[in-house]
Amino acid sequence: LCTKECGWAQRVVQDMIPWDAGTDNGVTYESPNKPTVPQEKIRPLTSLDHPQSPFYDPEGGAITPVARVVVERIARKSEEISAVPDDCVMTLSVADVSKTFKQGGDDTPETCIYSNWSPWSACSSATCDKGKRMRQRMLKAQLDLSVPCPHTQDFEPCMGPGCSDEEGSTCTMSEWITWSPCSIMSCGMGLRSRERYVKQFPDDGSVCTLPTEENEKCIVNEECTPNSCLVTEWGEWDSCSATCGLGMKRRERMVKMPPPDGSICGAEVLEVEKCMMPECHTIPCMLSPWSDWSDCSVTCGKGMRTRQRVLKSPVELGECTEDLEQVEKCMLPECPTDCMVSEWTEWSDCNKSCGKGHMIRTRMVKLEPQFGGDSCPETVQRKKCKIRKCNRGGGQGQVNSDEKKRRKEAREKRRSKQGGRQGEETTSPAEHPGCKMRPWSSWTDCTKLCGGGIQERLMTAKKRLKSAQLPSCKDRKEIRACNVYPC
Repeated sequence: LCTKECGWAQRVVQDMIPWDAGTDNGVTYESPNKPTVPQEKIRPLTSLDHPQSPFYDPEGGAITPVARVVVERIARKSEEISAVPDDCVMTLSVADVSKTFKQGGDDTPETCIYSNWSPWSACSSATCDKGKRMRQRMLKAQLDLSVPCPHTQDFEPCMGPGCSDEEGSTCTMSEWITWSPCSIMSCGMGLRSRERYVKQFPDDGSVCTLPTEENEKCIVNEECTPNSCLVTEWGEWDSCSATCGLGMKRRERMVKMPPPDGSICGAEVLEVEKCMMPECHTIPCMLSPWSDWSDCSVTCGKGMRTRQRVLKSPVELGECTEDLEQVEKCMLPECPTDCMVSEWTEWSDCNKSCGKGHMIRTRMVKLEPQFGGDSCPETVQRKKCKIRKCNRGGGQGQVNSDEKKRRKEAREKRRSKQGGRQGEETTSPAEHPGCKMRPWSSWTDCTKLCGGGIQERLMTAKKRLKSAQLPSCKDRKEIRACNVYPC
C-alpha cells in the first residue's frame, strides 16, 4: 500500500490469473505429475496454450480472472518523531503564524509551531483498573525565544482492553466475505464459513468483541445414499429445435464422482423440455430432433463426434437449407506414448589386440515416454572378445639371447628419454617381440555429443627389427564408449 510519493493507498485491488509453475509436463488438472527436465520458466498462461487446458478458448482472448485480491488499510502507524535538523532555515514569519492552525489549545502561544498530535498510545492498564494513555507532538519552531512553549506530551485516564462500554459502537467492520465451499464434497451435511475483519479499532485502544467469523450448516446432494454420485451443475440449454412454433430444448451435466460402491450413477444427466418459438406462418421444412452425440472417434487424445437429424416435411413444401449433421471436436485424456529408441550400432572393434577384451554397441533414445508409456530399455551393451593369446617371449617365436639383450637395451634407452618429461604419458608402450612401438596416441573426439558415441586411440609400429621372427608387426587400436547419456 506504500505509494511512490511515500504516502499510503487506502485500497488496492488485483485480479489473479493462472500461471504455469513450469514443474510438471501435464496441461490438465488430472495429468500425471511428471517433472519437466529441464524445468521451464514460470509464465502466465494464455487461452490458446493447449486444447486440453481448462483455460483453452479456440477463439483466443484473455483468460478470465479466477480470483481477486483486495488489500485495504485498516490502520496506520504514527509518523516517527524526529528533531528539527540544525541546518533547517525557518522562513515562517510572525505574520504567517496567525494563518497557521493552532494545535494545542487556547493557552498555546502563537509563536510556538507544533506538529499534529500522534494517535493515543495503548492504555497502561491491561485490566479494567484505571490507567493512562499518552499522545505527543513535536515542537517544530519557536519564533520568540522569550515566550516559553507548553508541553509536548498529553495524558488522559483510560481502562484496559475490553472495559469500554462504547466498544461495539466504535468498531468499524468490513463486509462479510463470500461463504467458503461446503466441507462435504460428495453428499451429506457439512459446514461452511465466512469471515470479515476489523477496519477501524476503537479510539481508546480497546479490543473489538464483534464476531469476525460465522459458520452454518450446508447440505450437498440431499438424496444422499450409499450409491449416490456427485454431478456437475447443469449446462446451458441448447437452442430450441424449432425456428417457429413448438420445439424441444435440452441441457446436460456430467458425473464428477461415481458412487463409492461401484454401482452405476442414478442421477439424471440429461433434461429435455418444450420450447415455444413465434408462430409459424410458413413451414419450409420440418426436422426431427437432433440425435445423441456419437462416441468420440478416438479412445484417447483429440477426435471428432457427430449427431444427425432427418427431414420430416415433404420436399414439395420448399427447399430445406438446415444442416442435417453437426460435427464437433472432442478431447479425451492424452494417449500414452512409449519410449522409442534407434537401432543398435554395429559392434565396435575389440578394445584389446591380444588376450581378453570387450566390444560395445549403443543406441539412442529418440522419444522419451509420456503419459504413462513404457519406459526406455538399455542403450549400451557390452560383450567379451578374445583375439589371440598374447606372446610372453617363450615357445614359438622365441628369439635368441642377443635379441633379448638388444630389446632390453632399447627399453632402457627409451625410459631414459621419457623419464624427464612432465605432463606426458609415462607408461611405456606394450612391447611386441621384434617390434619397436610408438606410444599410445590421444583419444579421438567422441563421434556423438549424446546418445552414445565411440572414441579410439592407436599404437603404431615404429621399427621392425631385422632379427624378428614374427611374420608382421601389427598396429594396436583401443575403443571405448563415450557420451552415453540420452540426448
